[in-house]
Amino acid sequence: MGVATSAEPRPPAPAVHVLKAPYLLFLGDAVESGFAKTALGLRDWAGDKCLAEHALPAATVTTGLPRMSPAAAAAAGARSMVIGVANQGGVVPDSWLPALLEGAAAGLDVVAGLHTRLTEIAPLHAAALQAGVRLIDVRVPPPGLPIASGAKRTGRRLLTVGTDCALGKKYTALAIARGLQARGIDAQFRASGQTGIMIAGEGIAIDAVVADFAAGAAERLSPDASPRHLDVIEGQGSLLHPAYAAVSLALLHGSQPDLFVVCHQPGRAQILGTPGYAVPSIEAVIAQTIAIGRLTNPAIRCVGVSLNTAGMTADAAAEEIARTAQRIGLPAADPIRGGDAFQRLLDACEA
Repeated sequence: MGVATSAEPRPPAPAVHVLKAPYLLFLGDAVESGFAKTALGLRDWAGDKCLAEHALPAATVTTGLPRMSPAAAAAAGARSMVIGVANQGGVVPDSWLPALLEGAAAGLDVVAGLHTRLTEIAPLHAAALQAGVRLIDVRVPPPGLPIASGAKRTGRRLLTVGTDCALGKKYTALAIARGLQARGIDAQFRASGQTGIMIAGEGIAIDAVVADFAAGAAERLSPDASPRHLDVIEGQGSLLHPAYAAVSLALLHGSQPDLFVVCHQPGRAQILGTPGYAVPSIEAVIAQTIAIGRLTNPAIRCVGVSLNTAGMTADAAAEEIARTAQRIGLPAADPIRGGDAFQRLLDACEA
């Protein structure tokens, strides 16, 4: 089975959302850290992009960054005001509007990954036009996305895949990219979800792209690169998920990964939110990923397993990691715990 090639000129630079840093993180009126996970994730994974935070008087959550008004943050160098709250329903309540208007008036782009579209809030839209700033809904795909060509691109690619949703594909990709960079490897994290886009400063929310264009969006997400460059691509969903397999398939075909890492949470028995569906085995996901991924990259191979051992003791996690590595015959690690196991996983990603 071959890979399509083309003598036609390649498309221009990828159509991705590009965010301007540094960020002013907006915490709204959050009183529970779980609802401020976007801001906290940005603090932890993109601290160099985060200048300050701004919150309403009712908020009790903090990132620990200096508190500044939008005007003060803009004067200090901030270029974007990022809504760091993922509240129930993903809405922009009326109580937030004055602060967002302040941000626009101060010359800050306003960025969100909520279900409510910033561009549909009439007063904010008018304020942004007047100030000449952008309203960026990162879950809205950028314009001009093509259908996939299947043409082989230069450079190398690694994709994180999962046995289920919400078990660490983003964190695994971030940790691998940064671990390889620390070794002097030319590696880059490529974001395919809203929080990842805010962390990376650019990307495409693949799950929001119309199905016919999703694989094409994945191609644009990871463009031509030098032969030794490695793009580490954030995975979405699971090929064996009854609801979200489609986005996983599009990302797999479009990213054309040379390498992939399977992400799994030990002890999770049922697919999240889908009663009656058992979490597939790591072995099943490896086999399925290779079988389907060969369409656009016949040389695709698995290089290891990432385990989410949150909630386990250090000893229990170490035992689970060792058992998995022995059973699968590939390096296994929890990237958040790090250690020698993670270094062995990085060795496999580098080879």
